[in-house]
Amino acid sequence: MAGAKALLLLLLCAAAAVLLAPAPVAAAADDGLTKFKLYWHDVLAGKSPTAIRIAQAASSNSSSTFFGAVVAIDDPLTSTPAVTGSARSKDEVGRAQGTYTFADQATFGLLMNMNFVFTAGDYKGSSLTIYGRNEVLSAVREMTIVGGAGKFRMARGYVEARTMDSGNSGETVVEYTVYVKPAGAGLGSS
Repeated sequence: MAGAKALLLLLLCAAAAVLLAPAPVAAAADDGLTKFKLYWHDVLAGKSPTAIRIAQAASSNSSSTFFGAVVAIDDPLTSTPAVTGSARSKDEVGRAQGTYTFADQATFGLLMNMNFVFTAGDYKGSSLTIYGRNEVLSAVREMTIVGGAGKFRMARGYVEARTMDSGNSGETVVEYTVYVKPAGAGLGSS
C-alpha cells in the first residue's frame, strides 16, 4: 500500500511539473533572425587579384596544405554566383576584407578572419565580422559571426559556406548563407 501511495505521489508530481512548465518556445518567423545569401569571389590570378599571399613560413611552399601561409583579401561579394574576374560587377553588394591563414598541416583548413562590408543594397553602410575554421574541402563549412556595425551592430550568428566554382579561371566562388541576429532593442542602440 505504501508503495502504491509513493507511486501515485510520484505520478502527481510529474504531471504537475509537466503542466506548470513553460511551453517550449517555437522559433517564430519574426524572432529577429535574418537569413540571406551572397557570393564571395576569391580572385587569385589575372590583372587584379583580390587575394594576395602576404606572409608564409619557410616551409609553406613545400607543405601539401600551404601550412603557415597568410593571405590578405579584398574580395567582391555579389548577389549572384557569376564569375567577376575581380572587376566591379553590377551585382556587387560589398567586399570581404581581412585575412585567411592556412592553419592545418593535414588538410586545407583555413582560419578565416574577415569583415563583410556592405556597399550597396539593404545593408549598405553596415558590416559583419566573421571568424572561424574553414575546411575548404568539406561540402558545407560553418563559421561564427562575432559582431557587426550599422544595421548589424553587436550582431551574432553564423554563416554556411559552400564552394560553387573553383575552376581554372583563377577565381573561386563560394556561396555564403548568412544567419544573423542583430542585438535586441536597447543594446548598443543610439
